[in-house]
Amino acid sequence: MIGQFATSKAGHDCDGLYVIVAAEGDYVYLCDGKYRTISKPKKKNRKHIQPIQKKVDEELLMKLKNHEKVMDEQIKYAIKNYRQ
Repeated sequence: MIGQFATSKAGHDCDGLYVIVAAEGDYVYLCDGKYRTISKPKKKNRKHIQPIQKKVDEELLMKLKNHEKVMDEQIKYAIKNYRQ
């Protein structure tokens, strides 16, 4: 699931587009690079998100999976490219 795009189905951030940056049990951590930065991702129950089958580019995906440093600008760029 890490590296997938997802939309929120519940809460004040409903319909927001995010990138899943981590997963832990029944919870995932979401980041949009602007309001939810990589340093403070949103913890959300898996039931309250709608995963999208598209993933971020390979370079960013490998950084997320290997727990390497990721910049907020990279997340914003990936979301911008997805929306186009």
